[in-house]
Amino acid sequence: MRVLFCTDPLLERGPDRAFAPEVAAADVAGVAWSCVDFEALVAGDVAAALRRVPASEGAEVAIYRGWMLPVAAYDALHAGLVARGLQLVNDPAAYRSAHLLPAALPYLADDTPETVVLPREDGFAWSRIEAALARFGGRALVVKDYVKSRKHEWSDACFIRAADDGAEVRRVVGNFLERQGDDLVGGLVFRAYEPLVPLGNHPRSDMPLPREWRRFIADGRALVESPAWEIADSAAPPEFAALAGRVPSRFFSLDLAERQAGGWTAIELGDGQVAGLPPQLDPAVFYRALAAWDPQPV
Repeated sequence: MRVLFCTDPLLERGPDRAFAPEVAAADVAGVAWSCVDFEALVAGDVAAALRRVPASEGAEVAIYRGWMLPVAAYDALHAGLVARGLQLVNDPAAYRSAHLLPAALPYLADDTPETVVLPREDGFAWSRIEAALARFGGRALVVKDYVKSRKHEWSDACFIRAADDGAEVRRVVGNFLERQGDDLVGGLVFRAYEPLVPLGNHPRSDMPLPREWRRFIADGRALVESPAWEIADSAAPPEFAALAGRVPSRFFSLDLAERQAGGWTAIELGDGQVAGLPPQLDPAVFYRALAAWDPQPV
């Protein structure tokens, strides 16, 4: 197994300093690593991106730990590594299944809030948006794209107080589209807002912080988990084993939150290679768990 970190864009040789704690933890855990040039990869220059990744003498699994990759860049990374004898832990189809919310919805099934997806290619006419949101009545919503929300701009570009308030929908969605700009991925996603058990508010954005945990799943089993926020919280979520077993990915993250009405809900999936470590998850614990898992090629 080899971990692939992003190259620091300034140093051009060593790993990106943003991942320094993970690099140090990988070293202590005895996990081999190499560097991938993120900028070259997203620019389409795979040869340059992988110039510091040595070929493997035998079949070897690679786990990318870096910035989110567009699906086309991930496809290119996968193909380039295969040519070097390395197999990404998740093939391109598996990456999509957890990274893109519309692709994840069949696996989240009834364990996640009601969701409506509006692909970008069909346009974002207000009449189309209002018709799609009619099913929600006066319920509150959150808006995001296929990959990201603007949750730290909670009141301005994420949370919609009532789906049937046309002015509110236009204000929040308009802000979201303007601020995402060319970074918008896939289209618009509207999700029913479920009141969650509150733990506080974010000190800078005032975004509500619910009881939420991030769990990493490896080959269908929990690898490590931790509260999503810096607030101490010992009330861990239930297993969600059936959901974990449905997802066609070897390595993914599962974000879970507790409802005020009782029970827990699955907020979203993420590819385990681009999911950030929660602030309370010690990188040493994460990399010891990766080393113990030691995935083999399939």
